[in-house]
Amino acid sequence: MACWLMKSEPGNWSWDDQVKDGVAEWDGVRNYQAANNMKAMHIGDRAFFYHSVKEKQVVGIVEVVTEYYPDPTDASGRFGMVDVKALRPFKRSVSLAEIKAAPELQELALIRQSRLSVMPVTDEEWRLICAMGETKP
Repeated sequence: MACWLMKSEPGNWSWDDQVKDGVAEWDGVRNYQAANNMKAMHIGDRAFFYHSVKEKQVVGIVEVVTEYYPDPTDASGRFGMVDVKALRPFKRSVSLAEIKAAPELQELALIRQSRLSVMPVTDEEWRLICAMGETKP
């Protein structure tokens, strides 16, 4: 199982929306690196659900339930999407400021490539962020 972080603007798609819908498409990604990360996802992989823009915090965990397939919202036909389902919320949200303050997380793509919307997370980073959020990995 690989681990990831997926960013969403809560005004467009929030954790509450994800929970309400259960399984939903992760569409609209138009960055090649983020799309390549989604291409590498497999069923059963887990991802942090990150509220971007003003909130800037990890709020929950989702699981990949459908691997990469064409995104019908992309007229060019170049990009795809995956389907994810909500697994569990974080007991305590973990802010970007907390992540940046943790010396062990300085190599996290969220810090190094702040504009990337879908990024890999190492097993150690996963365990640490889950612990910060008082949530089981």
